[in-house]
Amino acid sequence: MTIPLRPPVLREHRAARAAVAVLFLTNGAIFANLLPRYPQIKSDLGLSNAQYGLAVAAFPFGALVAGLAAGALIRRFRSSRVAVAGTVLTGLGVLCAGVAPSWVALAVTLFLAGSMDAITDVAQNSHGLRVQRLYGRSILNGFHAVWSIGAVLGGLMGGLAAGLNVPRGVHLGVSALVFSLVSLTALRYLLPGPEPTASNVSSEAASQLESDPARRGAPGRLRLGLVVAALVLIALGGALVEDAGSTWAAVYLSSTLGAGVAVASFGYVALVGSQFVGRLLGDRFVDRFGQRAVARAGGALAAVGMGAALLFPSVPATIAGFALAGFGVSTLVPAAMHGADELPGLRPGTGLTLVSWLMRLGFLLSPPVVGLVADAVGLRVGLLVVPLAGVLVLTLSGVLSATRLPEKRSG
Repeated sequence: MTIPLRPPVLREHRAARAAVAVLFLTNGAIFANLLPRYPQIKSDLGLSNAQYGLAVAAFPFGALVAGLAAGALIRRFRSSRVAVAGTVLTGLGVLCAGVAPSWVALAVTLFLAGSMDAITDVAQNSHGLRVQRLYGRSILNGFHAVWSIGAVLGGLMGGLAAGLNVPRGVHLGVSALVFSLVSLTALRYLLPGPEPTASNVSSEAASQLESDPARRGAPGRLRLGLVVAALVLIALGGALVEDAGSTWAAVYLSSTLGAGVAVASFGYVALVGSQFVGRLLGDRFVDRFGQRAVARAGGALAAVGMGAALLFPSVPATIAGFALAGFGVSTLVPAAMHGADELPGLRPGTGLTLVSWLMRLGFLLSPPVVGLVADAVGLRVGLLVVPLAGVLVLTLSGVLSATRLPEKRSG
């Protein structure tokens, strides 16, 4: 028996793939340029810790408020145009935040920047999924790996500018201009034409929804709602682990385990570094084993790795636990986005928008929840959110596709 070959990859498809990667790079770099300037902004505006925290929270709050509009904008204006326009507007918002003359102005501009960032995120993932369908194999994890490179690049740019005392307006203005021009250049190489309709992107997903035992047993809209909820929870599982590393890793290592400041930073570095490696390898794993198997293995790795580190606490074990958790969750957000975008019965962009929006809700709520638990019974107990997230993914990953990339020939 001959198994159908993958569709040929045309030159314009390769160009579109490179252009989408550029969009992910700019999206990661623009906001990261602002982060090293936060201490100076706080000092110049004379903000208290509470005022500073509220202002910074305006960014994810803006993402939550505006995120649900992404699907409608994509259907109206195309994912390519929305992604590029969102990139330009995000850069402008970050620039305005960097030169904000007051706490109110800082909060408002961060709110606007977060709104545009959320819309850009959905649009670039939507276009990346369009390109992935043309390739006939997984490439979305690679885009997210490029985003990580952009975030590192932006952070280094911001740190260098801060160290050299470059005025924030000059630094962030140059950053916004450069990355806006890069994204506008990428626009000409993105896929032309309107977004695919639900009917021509969901035939495989519809068949799978009917044939897959994990997706049967509930009629119509109820079944669709349950699958969407499961995909959202899988994305939230990845978000919870990421946030635990960025918000609590250094605090836990230093305050609970007594690590020095430099060593304490290795927890987050280990998580992000292993996540980057996992995303580089993720497409190959997904093609060979399927999204479901990769997610199950990743959930188990996060649960066992971080669970063991919390059960037998030490600095090396904790750093290793965060590394295993980061590697385990590296493909979860792309997998959930892909699964939601392919669901039948939803308008194009709707499933992707819902997953992206609710995932951001997890980033907003996770820090205070873990903090409350830590205040009550200790941060070690609060960090149980990491292995619990792994168990959650392990339980729900049956809704993901089990499809593997076929060999070119068989038998």
